[in-house]
Amino acid sequence: MTKEKVINIPNILSAYRLAALPFIVYSIADGNKSLFITLIAVNLVTDILDGWIARTFRMQTEFGARLDSLADIGTYLMAFTGMIVLESAFVHTYRVPFILMLVLWLLPQVISLIRFRRFPSFHLWSNKAVGYIQGIFIVTYFVWGFHPAYFYFMIACSYLAYLEELVLVIYLPRLRSNVKSVFLVLKANKSTQ
Repeated sequence: MTKEKVINIPNILSAYRLAALPFIVYSIADGNKSLFITLIAVNLVTDILDGWIARTFRMQTEFGARLDSLADIGTYLMAFTGMIVLESAFVHTYRVPFILMLVLWLLPQVISLIRFRRFPSFHLWSNKAVGYIQGIFIVTYFVWGFHPAYFYFMIACSYLAYLEELVLVIYLPRLRSNVKSVFLVLKANKSTQ
């Protein structure tokens, strides 16, 4: 059994995202929208970079997948918390779509913790896409304001991505990392039967 190399550039970028979380908390508590959106934007860019570097240079590891997922969860929670605290009137106006999005995101996390005693680290294509879509929404919202069409597009994409993760957490007999798509899992299972 070969030992994974855990100190590499993608893992350092993921660790940075975790280290940035207290500063994001500070920006929210301080009401500093400029600092908040800057830190969230940097976390989103480093998330894109760590995945691209890991795939391109074959630096993907189980440890890295879990670290990346933990950093993703932290960034997601901070982005959502920032929206709630810094833009409470907006979130209140659109509370039903936001609550449903949060429930659909939390459900697979909770089921995974109950079934497998850890968070999922699937790295689904849909979750990657929706992370970019949500990131664009948050950044453009704070920089240029609210655009209803893009908001509802972001909400619909989020629902679909979280439902895919939910299906996998319920369907898979054991938790795996880097699954990519429910369709690939079903195809692989069908070909082994």
